[in-house]
Amino acid sequence: MLKVSSIILEDIEIIYNDLKDYLNVIEGSTWLISGGAGFLGSYFLDLLNYCNENVFSLPCKVICIENFLSSTPERIKHFNNNKYIHIINADIVRPIQVDENIDYIIHAASIASPTFYRKYPIETIEANVLGLKNLLDFGMDKSIKSFLFFSTSEIYGDPTKENIPTPENYSGNVSCTGPRACYDESKRLGETLAVNYYRQYGLPVKIVRPFNIYGPGLRLDDKRVIPDFCSDALYRKKISILSDGLPTRSFCYVRDALSGFVASLLSDHNGESFNIGNDEREINMIDLAELIAQIVGGVEIEYKKSNEMDYLTDNPQRRCPDLTKAKTLLPYQPKVGIEEGLRRTLKWYKENHGL
Repeated sequence: MLKVSSIILEDIEIIYNDLKDYLNVIEGSTWLISGGAGFLGSYFLDLLNYCNENVFSLPCKVICIENFLSSTPERIKHFNNNKYIHIINADIVRPIQVDENIDYIIHAASIASPTFYRKYPIETIEANVLGLKNLLDFGMDKSIKSFLFFSTSEIYGDPTKENIPTPENYSGNVSCTGPRACYDESKRLGETLAVNYYRQYGLPVKIVRPFNIYGPGLRLDDKRVIPDFCSDALYRKKISILSDGLPTRSFCYVRDALSGFVASLLSDHNGESFNIGNDEREINMIDLAELIAQIVGGVEIEYKKSNEMDYLTDNPQRRCPDLTKAKTLLPYQPKVGIEEGLRRTLKWYKENHGL
């Protein structure tokens, strides 16, 4: 029987122990998750499967809709022949062929890597808007308990310095026609769509805005900065910085992020948006590369120009969340520092790529 990675399982166990008082309410429930083979969606499958195998007397049933455009079956192969987790190979923009009564819906199907959403702009927009509307309409027919929409911190664009850390009420500084707009603007429209399904129809929608989530399960060829730097280091290449190295990010380890996502979904704060990330440390790309080089050992750093013409276009200089709202209204407190998170991520990459 195929098993989930021990590193991911350890994170799942910690998430369960942190949230067990809240997770009791989902015993025996039925879930519909779009994008369940993706980086974030797959963690929900792992968490629900953990509860089924170790906690619940009455298991949850999970239906996962996945088209594998930017994900691979490899991440969820341990669910092959799982009695309670059913994978449907379909596109969320098409009519949803599910007859079961559904309690919880999570829309995690999206192309989140800039390299890939620049390659598939129309598909990105369709998943974030048409796919979302499909799921919202589906939820209207099912008397669901809660609906979680994955938005993004990209909706803030390149915030002004007085809006960093960035609170949820910042309206953004975003180009509507730039190379990143297919993702940023479709997520903004998605939020508008979702919150108005709550206001007009009472659908219990919550919205999360992830800030630079990383960790085990994020594809090494994802083309975002942490997997790029890790790939260079693990394959004993020079770590290539494709900018001046000065832009900063506040990276959030996936274990912490998932705790925030679950807390948002199971809260009573319908129609609300929550920043989910880590506000403890902004790190620039030079320091990030040096930290990864130090952990791996024997790796040099170089500066290069990306082969992608629009690689740096509309790329924000800083990104850091204001977590006041999430920390006040949810049981949310990120705990994993960047060095610990990178060590766990690198360990997972080594184990899964034979490095």
